[in-house]
Amino acid sequence: MKAIFAGVDEHELVGELEAVGYEVSVVADVANRPALEEAGVHDADLFVLTDVGQATSIPVAKDLNEDVRVVCYTDDSLPEFVSGQEVLSVDPALLDSATVAEELAA
Repeated sequence: MKAIFAGVDEHELVGELEAVGYEVSVVADVANRPALEEAGVHDADLFVLTDVGQATSIPVAKDLNEDVRVVCYTDDSLPEFVSGQEVLSVDPALLDSATVAEELAA
C-alpha cells in the first residue's frame, strides 16, 4: 500500500500509517502537481492532507489518479470547491492517528 502525505504531521500520522503497512511519501513543501507526481501519486492508494490551505491539491491528485483515496486529517473545514470531490474528512479530536491508520489499512 502506498500513501502520499502533505501538510504538517503534528499528530504523527505518518509513523502510524507506516506501522500498519503503508509506504509513505511525504511532500515536503507545497503539494502541487509536480510535487505529487514526484511523490508517486499515479500509483498511490491514499492521499492524506492535513493543511486545508493546500486543498487545491485534492482535485489535482484525483486528476492524476482517479482511484486515489483522499483523507483530510484536520479540525479545519475544507473549502467549498472541494465538496464535489470524494474526501473523507477526519477531525483529530475525534479519532487519534493510530485509529485512523488502522481503519485506512483495513
